[in-house]
Amino acid sequence: MPAKLFYNYIKQMMKALKLLPNNPERIQLVELELPKIQKGQVLIKVQHAALNHRDQWIREGKYPKIVEAVLGSDACGTVVETNEADRHWLQKEVVINPNNLWGDDPRHQSMEYHILGMPTNGTFAEYVCVPTDRIQLKPNHLSSAEAAALPLAGLTAYRAVFTHGRVEEGLRVLVTGVGGGVAQFAFQFAKAAGAKVYATSGSEDKIHKLTAMGAKAVFNYKSDTWLKNLAQESGPLDVIIDSAGGDQFGDLIKLLGRSGRLVFYGASNGLPNKIDLHRMFFNQISIHGSTMGNDHEFTDMLDFVSEKELKPLVSKIYPFEHIVDAFNDMKNAKQLGKLVIQTN
Repeated sequence: MPAKLFYNYIKQMMKALKLLPNNPERIQLVELELPKIQKGQVLIKVQHAALNHRDQWIREGKYPKIVEAVLGSDACGTVVETNEADRHWLQKEVVINPNNLWGDDPRHQSMEYHILGMPTNGTFAEYVCVPTDRIQLKPNHLSSAEAAALPLAGLTAYRAVFTHGRVEEGLRVLVTGVGGGVAQFAFQFAKAAGAKVYATSGSEDKIHKLTAMGAKAVFNYKSDTWLKNLAQESGPLDVIIDSAGGDQFGDLIKLLGRSGRLVFYGASNGLPNKIDLHRMFFNQISIHGSTMGNDHEFTDMLDFVSEKELKPLVSKIYPFEHIVDAFNDMKNAKQLGKLVIQTN
């Protein structure tokens, strides 16, 4: 029999944000029945959930095989129902690992891999049901809102920075396009590891904030001279973490020194027209594609965040009723930090 906390107080219906492909806004708050746990699952009362660009891109139809689903991959909440074998989780405040079916090979995800929040119902709801092996205790030093901002972007950044980038103390690291999401974590992780961290942004306000956070230097990528200025300031870079791709990708390679590593986890600006292969082979430069991270990396990421007492940057917290506004604000990309929803 399931073990429940506050059995008489758990509602039978809940609010949730559902992807509705035929709706003009494509997303809408709806009333749904509470999910029912199966063997090996827990029910979580969501306190806070966080947006990722993935959610907006799904809304825009930029993902394959889109189906109706409750969106959202990140959340922090309290376990309110379990099966008897997992009752020790009751009343625990937890974060959710958004990975599903990574597989046995830590180097890459399986063909069955998917992320919580489409096709499976996600975290933009008052309650969410997930397998017990997807939850971990919230880091003690984080608030619920901060912890909700961490999982997907933090995991993606951790793999890019440490697994592929092999960032360590003293290395010269560039993180491009630092704003919300993965780039802010990549910046914080590299800095916490003792690297000399440079950054780019298209916003003067963000440039000032990143400088105050300890960046060696920050450059406005809208400037015609930013590449030249960065090269003069930093010297040859050891690692670059990028998500934009596009023609800038070829320019970034020119900034790398011998044995430099360019790690990219997205291509929002499309494909580059050309890459200097001669420079790459002569300087022993390597390019690494990176997506999300395995379950061991998720645990290591939480341990690193706790050890260094790192706090995600939270740009704004919205009431659940204004979640569509949060999506629209993300599309405008003005924030430095994560956009978080308070669900209860």
